[in-house]
Amino acid sequence: MSTNRGVGVSGWTGWVIFAGLVLMFIGCINAIEGLAALLKRTVYTTPSQDLIVTTNYPAWGWTLLIWGIVMFLAGLGLFAAKGWARWVAIIVVFLNLIGQFAWFPSFPLWGIVVISLNIVVLFALTIHWQDVRADLDA
Repeated sequence: MSTNRGVGVSGWTGWVIFAGLVLMFIGCINAIEGLAALLKRTVYTTPSQDLIVTTNYPAWGWTLLIWGIVMFLAGLGLFAAKGWARWVAIIVVFLNLIGQFAWFPSFPLWGIVVISLNIVVLFALTIHWQDVRADLDA
């Protein structure tokens, strides 16, 4: 039985793997939200009409579905420690973070959870990337 103790694996590798998992999870959630917008339009209506989203549900649904797929694929790319996946993930997560503020008035608890997860992913992807590359390439 072999162990990796003493090899010098950085703790940041775990953060990036966690970020990849969270990114894939958020991508799945966005894809499900897109399918919900495509299949059942009443999902996104609120009694107070305070949700700031387009009324073109098919366009919104396809956008969320494609956005979720892009996020999922970027999360998969992080497992291989690819530089392009890191940059795509940073851009996608940042845009998703900004986009979550549109949902915030109608779904504040969900907004706080997703915004927090986006911030954790951004933190994991912007700190000590060289250590992670060295660990995963070894």
